[in-house]
Amino acid sequence: MSKLAAAYPDAHCELNFSSPFELLIATILSAQCTDKQVNKVTESLFHKYPTVSDYTRVRIEELEDDIRRIGLFRSKARNIQGCCRKLLEDHGGLVPSRMTELMTLGGVGRKTANVVLGTGFGISEGIVVDTHVARLAIRIGVGLRQGANVRQIEGALMELVPKESWTIFSHWLIWHGRKRCSARSPRCSGCDISSMCQQVGLTHQRVGDSINGSK
Repeated sequence: MSKLAAAYPDAHCELNFSSPFELLIATILSAQCTDKQVNKVTESLFHKYPTVSDYTRVRIEELEDDIRRIGLFRSKARNIQGCCRKLLEDHGGLVPSRMTELMTLGGVGRKTANVVLGTGFGISEGIVVDTHVARLAIRIGVGLRQGANVRQIEGALMELVPKESWTIFSHWLIWHGRKRCSARSPRCSGCDISSMCQQVGLTHQRVGDSINGSK
């Protein structure tokens, strides 16, 4: 972990947000979409809908149009409205800080809940396993084989990484996946964590395709 920390001292969540609620909305939108594209959309979205109730009052067609530049915009618009109604009905309009409660919200699975808890509330409940984290966990060798599911990967990482580092660890791996260790053409020469990688010198195969867009 020290090598990752040294390589990416500025690693952080690259979604723009100013509250756990904005982070929740941005993370729902981020499934199968780049953070850069989400940030372009939320810049105006958060200005237009500053409160939870604002999302519930708008016609679904208008909300769809607001996020049309994002993939799966229709289903995401429905999820956001359902999520916000649940927040108002069950949580007084506030984002809950418990995993079980977060996962009852529309469009929220364990990955999204981990993002909100870890980055929004500073609560270490688990490790965010997105596509980058999944394939890198297997590449660097954590006792898993290609085809391992999200929960298996998260469980293996949680056993290896100290709990207080769970949130930042996922940011380190995400940054490493984006900036150096891509799926198709990893730049192994000079890699800061090459000594950890079980596939150095081999043909890197794409893994984790089955979990693309996991919530």
